[in-house]
Amino acid sequence: MTRQGENIEERIKAQAAALGFADCAIAHADAAPKTAERLAQWLSEGRHGDMIWMEERAAQRGSPQGLWPDVRSVIMLGMSYAPARDPLALEHAQDIGRISVYAQGQDYHDVVKKGLKALARWMIDEAGGELKVFVDTAPVMEKPLAEAAGLGWQGKHSNLVSRSHGSWLFLGAIYTTLDLSPDVPGRDRCGSCDACQRACPTDAFPAPYRVDARKCISYLTIEHKGPIPIEYRAAIGNRIYGCDDCLAVCPWNKFADSAAANKAFMGRSELAAPSLTDLLELDDAAFRAVFAGSPIKRIGRDRMVRNAAIAAGNSGNAGYKVQLQRLAQDQNEVVRDAAAWALAQLLEAR
Repeated sequence: MTRQGENIEERIKAQAAALGFADCAIAHADAAPKTAERLAQWLSEGRHGDMIWMEERAAQRGSPQGLWPDVRSVIMLGMSYAPARDPLALEHAQDIGRISVYAQGQDYHDVVKKGLKALARWMIDEAGGELKVFVDTAPVMEKPLAEAAGLGWQGKHSNLVSRSHGSWLFLGAIYTTLDLSPDVPGRDRCGSCDACQRACPTDAFPAPYRVDARKCISYLTIEHKGPIPIEYRAAIGNRIYGCDDCLAVCPWNKFADSAAANKAFMGRSELAAPSLTDLLELDDAAFRAVFAGSPIKRIGRDRMVRNAAIAAGNSGNAGYKVQLQRLAQDQNEVVRDAAAWALAQLLEAR
């Protein structure tokens, strides 16, 4: 016990809250033993699509010790980005491109990592030990570890669900050599609800708790570099970066409070409801200017314009014809393909 009358676990959580984290929980490093097996099965079925990095470091990804043998405890942290508005409100807005809630503000990688590093420095000063911090880009299975620590549980859409924060948490992890007392693991509370599965526009869930990335709109609009398969283009609608549908319909979101969200993730006006007309005009310089400081910047101009062209093709608005004709001559093959498809869709809609 410390002189403040609190143990180190309680003090870590208090410091995490002071640094802007909405939740913090602790697990032993071996608390999610089925992760490696489940990951191996998912990869063997090819459900990761062309996310090759998932298989390249699968051995490290399968367990904390696989990445760092000295780790004893895992501290899982959640930072809220609960939206103030309904993420589905612009579903039928034909001239607007829909961007996933998480990407409308500052890049979460930067914001969460800053908080993790600050907490890590505090921990070293207060308790010693060695540690490593991770947010998204390392071979870490954040969601199973978050469930093992007690932040929530992995819902039928495979994302984490929190009783307090719904579906809107960015996850970060601190691996440490400290032997910390663990919290109670999360318990599945989905019950018979299948709202997330029914909401998916592309049927990306072959079974509860399993997702096929190759069908997921988030994967198709963000991770996938080539032409989007024709069978999914109409279902994409006006989504140009990610998809919130399976998260937005979760009943547990009624407990999420947008006031608890980190202010850095408040949507920028130009990203909350971007005009398809403007997006179709983007060149590389304009793309970098518009999406500076946003996680969207990593997909590059070509994928964004590809996505915008598909949304234009789904709009039924013949006013995009001139822009799409120009893009059908674009130097990028994927953009040309999307523009040609969109023109054909608008022609059929007449």
